[in-house]
Amino acid sequence: MKDEYILRIENVTKDFPGIRALSNVSFKIKKGDIHGLCGENGAGKSTLVKILAGVYPNNTYQGKIYFNEKELKFTSYSIEEAIKEGIATVYQEPVLVPQMTVGENIFLGREPGDKGIINWSKLFSDTKEILNKYKLSVPFFAKLSTLSVGQQQMVEIAKALSQEIKFLILDEPTSALTEAEVNYLMEMLKNLKDNGVTCIYISHRLEEFFRITDNITILRDGQVVNTVKTTDTSVEKVITMMVGREMKKRFPVRDSKPGEKILEVKNLSVSAQNKMVIKDVLFDLRKGEILGIAGLMGSGRTELVTAIFGEYGKHVTGEIFLEGKPVTIRSARDAIKYGISLVPEDRKKMGLVLIQEVYKNISLPNLRKFSNALSIDKYKELKECQKYADDLSIKTPSLFTITESLSGGNQQKVVIAKWLMSNPKILILDDPTRGIDVGTKYEIYNLINKLAKNGVGIIMISSELEEVLGMSDRIMVMREGECTGILDRKDATQERIMALATNLKRSYRYN
Repeated sequence: MKDEYILRIENVTKDFPGIRALSNVSFKIKKGDIHGLCGENGAGKSTLVKILAGVYPNNTYQGKIYFNEKELKFTSYSIEEAIKEGIATVYQEPVLVPQMTVGENIFLGREPGDKGIINWSKLFSDTKEILNKYKLSVPFFAKLSTLSVGQQQMVEIAKALSQEIKFLILDEPTSALTEAEVNYLMEMLKNLKDNGVTCIYISHRLEEFFRITDNITILRDGQVVNTVKTTDTSVEKVITMMVGREMKKRFPVRDSKPGEKILEVKNLSVSAQNKMVIKDVLFDLRKGEILGIAGLMGSGRTELVTAIFGEYGKHVTGEIFLEGKPVTIRSARDAIKYGISLVPEDRKKMGLVLIQEVYKNISLPNLRKFSNALSIDKYKELKECQKYADDLSIKTPSLFTITESLSGGNQQKVVIAKWLMSNPKILILDDPTRGIDVGTKYEIYNLINKLAKNGVGIIMISSELEEVLGMSDRIMVMREGECTGILDRKDATQERIMALATNLKRSYRYN
């Protein structure tokens, strides 16, 4: 029966200059279902979401989309039109105002009141009502800046649901959440389903589909590979459909032979905003070694590596030794000079100039290689950028493509390319595979192993314990700004890491 389907997508094709993002995409979603949508970076997921969200109007693509048996025809860029139809999208990174309260954010632009005067009592009572209805545990008087990333994600969802939405698109909702927040989100989605809300759920963490979805549609290279009932498939089968080949292992085999010490950090402490953020941290790194850093969100992982890179903290004490010699690093310029590169956690804010071309982002920290006192050798710059784009298999129509138009995985490869061009002795990777599909992850893992084999010291932060265990020679665990232990690969388990992440008892091991 047609009326059991809330959404039908029929032969949708979408082109951009030099690339076909979607090609004859067709599938349908049942009312009240949580429908998974997965695929590699560049598979077309984001393009399809933007069509449904009203970002791309009807005249920019071919094919038809029916919502509640009515053909969707957005006449212009209009997210409001989609919301009026009952469709809302919650993106990976919340689009909220940090200095406003939860209630102000939820009803921003739709504040209750009369003649320009806001009825604050009604605004906060309506906020409390929507949070209670969907069992969202968020303090509604709090400012957004005081909430965790997970709580901010809940506010985004509450904002969508406050508009009588019946169809919710969740794009990578767990990429920055802790395990506890992921569990809470899963329970909240079940509650939404019980309230009659249909969802599209997008994630690169494939295990989540098997916790929450009814059906899964797999995209590859802009085309639908298959739509399957979740209970009739497995993670391995989904991966095979996504990448077009069987992947027997999630992590490549490591032949680890670390050399002499390249980095020593002794008693490093960092304060910021009148608070001690990093407390007396002590560790070392060897040439060709991958040192994983694990810990819960807020444990100080990012602050530690950013301080080592010279870009965090007003007051830093302790000592840093490179190849046995003491160094002082007060800025990224100093770090680069000493051969330290950092791929940051937030690629959009700290890793890229999104409105610039791909080649300009790759060459940005390396312009001295191509310049003299008067000019930049453009031919040499482009040739070198093309080499790294080829080595990393960056999918882009050309080096002159604006970086913002690339998929998340390819944007991440651009960030990695620019720091590889600097020929680092030490490469720091802060959650390098966040929001990246399983196939691209494997490519990045191979690259990390290759760098380590060539003697580069690697520090890798990851929010995924499986990734830390699969890639690291040793694992440093942090909690509340302190190092609570360093485990050898052969001794490390998820249980031991979590014990150290939640217990301040120290158990250092150095080899």
